[in-house]
Amino acid sequence: MTKPKALVILTPGFPADGNDTTCIPAMQVFVRALKQSNPQLHIIVVSFQYPFTASRYYWYGVEVIALAGKGKGQLFRLITWQRVWQTLKKLHQKYELAGLLSFWIGECAYIGNRFAKKYSLPHHIWMLGQDAKAGNEYVNRIKPKKESLIAISDFLANEFRINYGILPAHVIPSGIDVTLFNEGNADRDIDILGAGSLIPLKQYHLFVNIVKSLITKFPDVKAVICGKGPEMDNLKIQIAKLKLENNILLRGELPHPEVLALMQRSKVFLHTSLYEGYSTVLSEALYAGCHAVSLVKGMNNRPAQHHVPDNAEHLPDIIKELLKNKKLVHEPVLVYPVESIAAKVAALFGH
Repeated sequence: MTKPKALVILTPGFPADGNDTTCIPAMQVFVRALKQSNPQLHIIVVSFQYPFTASRYYWYGVEVIALAGKGKGQLFRLITWQRVWQTLKKLHQKYELAGLLSFWIGECAYIGNRFAKKYSLPHHIWMLGQDAKAGNEYVNRIKPKKESLIAISDFLANEFRINYGILPAHVIPSGIDVTLFNEGNADRDIDILGAGSLIPLKQYHLFVNIVKSLITKFPDVKAVICGKGPEMDNLKIQIAKLKLENNILLRGELPHPEVLALMQRSKVFLHTSLYEGYSTVLSEALYAGCHAVSLVKGMNNRPAQHHVPDNAEHLPDIIKELLKNKKLVHEPVLVYPVESIAAKVAALFGH
């Protein structure tokens, strides 16, 4: 009897249900598109840490096996790894596996690499950001071949080459789902928008300082920051100290569709992150009609609406020029449709 075909995705976390839109939105969009474009292929997601309740369920036609590691310490992590291994053995017995796709060079890639070697299965690792930095112990434990590596951007591929002497064979950025955006043109009543985790790496203190520098020329400038994280209190203090309460609104973490709707109301999307593999929010902002301004140039080629200065000091000047342009065009720019991204990844596994 012929076994049905299946592709296994290994990830630290995955949405608990269809309403869990804040859990790695870019992954959600990709997995959904992968299933839609390959309806005959059974896709199984094995999630190591989140959701925090062990369960098996279906998410938009994708089977999810949540092992609920909960990010606990070493002993619990080893137990989680053992559960993953046993799960993979059962899946290998039941299905003809097209291969394994691991998110990040971390524990998922480590277990995926060992299992793929033992059972002679294709295995690809999608590097998404900080896993390409120097000091990632999993790189030496896995010893990946360049053919198995997918970098999310040209920048990340080069970063990995510099740090580990290996140039990933594949560069595939994350894509966006245009159906998630509202139709029609909204009023551009937000001057500057930021969205992301409020952690030191994202440098939202720099975002606040930039808004302060604009006040003399644009006293009524309106900025919004979406996201949660450990820097929230520091940002509140900074905003109060600079007397920007009427200019900057901290919205906290919002459902993904609400963030996209805010993008469609914004003139400029400002991304102050010091380091970034390739932020999907930049592609989303461009399709929402924003002019994107960022410190990191993810891809070697970028649209004219994506502005990257030589250094952080030039960020205010770029934004001033954009805001004073009364004829600034806000047309959608589609850089990476998720359908083409899903097709590229599927092709790596012969689909």
